[in-house]
Amino acid sequence: MNTIDLVIKIGSMALIDKDYNDINYNVFARLSRELRPGCALVSSGATEIGRLDYIKRNGGELFAADCPDAAEQIKTDYAAQGQSVLMQNYRQFVDSKFSIRQILVEHQHFNDGAKRRHLKEMLLRCPPQNAIPIINYNDAVSDDENRKMEIQTMRKEGQKAVECVDNDETAAQIACLLGCSTLLILTGTDGIYQNASDPSTLVPEVAAETSDFLIKKIEELQKSCVGASRKGAFGALAKLEYIKEPLKRGIKVIISNSIFKIRDILAGNARRTVFYLKK
Repeated sequence: MNTIDLVIKIGSMALIDKDYNDINYNVFARLSRELRPGCALVSSGATEIGRLDYIKRNGGELFAADCPDAAEQIKTDYAAQGQSVLMQNYRQFVDSKFSIRQILVEHQHFNDGAKRRHLKEMLLRCPPQNAIPIINYNDAVSDDENRKMEIQTMRKEGQKAVECVDNDETAAQIACLLGCSTLLILTGTDGIYQNASDPSTLVPEVAAETSDFLIKKIEELQKSCVGASRKGAFGALAKLEYIKEPLKRGIKVIISNSIFKIRDILAGNARRTVFYLKK
């Protein structure tokens, strides 16, 4: 296996047990045991897991001082604390015969040609070396204001810019970078619903013979998407926006629930929404 054919993204709240306000070790275990060389995992969760870990060790959350940068600083500190916990759990549950490699990316790695090539080459070395890359946006060192200034400058110069404000966008960009066949987005719902509050309105399939027609179908779905799973998340509306580029490149995209086994989702034996261009 010398290619990465499957990119998987899992969201922060899929890794959290809301009832106990703790890490959901069952999800970590189930997901990790299905990871193999030839796939790449884009994992959110560092900030939220860092927050929970801080509370456990200190009895309360970090206090937001009365300054404009307080929220960003707290996010930075939680992310730095959570990264080690996140990787510790993956290492615990991934098959011991496989290596795992943490790869922290920022928007600049997608907007600079040389950095894109370096990132792609590094990822593609993983399968033949029996390794699984686990990718996350580098919140611990990324400054929101600086990122926005860099993106704004690029757009003023007429360049197309990747911002990576959400790991759904990061996963979509990784899928495009690698040219994989499938992007699987694991979340807290079974897929995309016509009515956001009614799981019985799940849309099982969105397909078209041309990318233009497929994008139009997605834009119709976006009209019914509201809300997000947590503060700072962008929800189904953003997921549908970010998957447009992979779909234009012929990459199949599946959105499904993290409670299901990956093999069942891929085989169509679990509830899901699948998007693809008809051949």
